[in-house]
Amino acid sequence: MPKKQVLILCTGNSCRSQMAEGLINHDLGDVWQAYSAGTRPSGYVHPLAVKAMAELGIDISGGRSKSTDEFKDAPLDVAITVCNDAAENCPVWLGQGQKVHIGFPDPADATGTQEEKMAVFRQVRDDIRVRVLDYLRQFQEKHTP
Repeated sequence: MPKKQVLILCTGNSCRSQMAEGLINHDLGDVWQAYSAGTRPSGYVHPLAVKAMAELGIDISGGRSKSTDEFKDAPLDVAITVCNDAAENCPVWLGQGQKVHIGFPDPADATGTQEEKMAVFRQVRDDIRVRVLDYLRQFQEKHTP
């Protein structure tokens, strides 16, 4: 059976969506293929996102910030937006797939010491792992014959 396809969307495609892509492909990769993109790609994957994922043994250092344009015709099952705040330019997805919003604060906005910033990245990473992966497991159960 072919894998289900999910696109994780946010604005910069540097933190939340990158971590979600890595978590899905690592934890649910037998059933799901995840991709991520942003409406205004930042051009990089945030180093603290890379570090937070490496703590779980997941390497996203080879990732790149991608535009939503790359996926507009992709045969997706689900498109998930992960922006948390109405002040952010959370993308409207007009492509294929069921659309759902599961919001998280942007860890790139964290302030304080390096360790305080890392704590925010870890919290967002762990919340993504629970909420997004639970949603995809439920989606799979409902949509698998």
